[in-house]
Amino acid sequence: MEEIAVRIDNGVLTLGFNRPEKRNAITGEMYAKLADQLNAAVDNEEVGAVLIYGEGDDFTAGNDINDFLNNPPSGDNAPVWRFLIAIREFPKPIVASITGRAVGIGTTLLMHCDYVIAGKGTKLSMPFVNLGLVPEAASSYLLPLIMGHQRASELLLLGDVFSAEKAREYGLINEVVSDEESPVRGGEIAKQLADQPRNAIRQAKILIKKAHSQAVAQTMVEEGKLFQEALVSAEAQDAFMKFISKKGK
Repeated sequence: MEEIAVRIDNGVLTLGFNRPEKRNAITGEMYAKLADQLNAAVDNEEVGAVLIYGEGDDFTAGNDINDFLNNPPSGDNAPVWRFLIAIREFPKPIVASITGRAVGIGTTLLMHCDYVIAGKGTKLSMPFVNLGLVPEAASSYLLPLIMGHQRASELLLLGDVFSAEKAREYGLINEVVSDEESPVRGGEIAKQLADQPRNAIRQAKILIKKAHSQAVAQTMVEEGKLFQEALVSAEAQDAFMKFISKKGK
């Protein structure tokens, strides 16, 4: 079974996290495939938009902790950094349809999407600090930009779970629908975007992101450096062990 489900239909490249038995936790191999698919789609005339979703009950539980500890990201070619650069630089519209859990990068990647639909039961969280880490995906820059300092601090420093309704109130997502409707609505929006004039929508997206693109890229580099340092720290190792122990009970 492919852990990233891929298909192109009616101008939409659909990428699905496909590890439902592991709550769609993401491994290095999955990041690599996502990066490869996005990079290949840049010049693929069949693709007018991208839809990202999760198979089963959850969008994604974030990084697969065991894989992350056994194969920590290092260097610019680490799969997770390749994916983050690919989604940051992708010039065509990206839609995310989320349900269930959206943990860590499952929430931060939404800031690089152009339209986000969430099921009512979606639970989002960014527990980086809780695990002895720092934010990633330029979330330390984008979250305050989207929702202001106080709300960004609430979500990043406490790392608590928050609802789809709060995510919409804070400006992180566009629509809240029923859990069953989320993938359908995501497909509808992706198709609508894919049917727009291709060059015009591409140029419009570039213009929308242009004012902050340099700062986003720089923040991603700074976060990545600090993240790698934190990952091997005693503080993070202790937090990971406590997390794994709690998970096993």
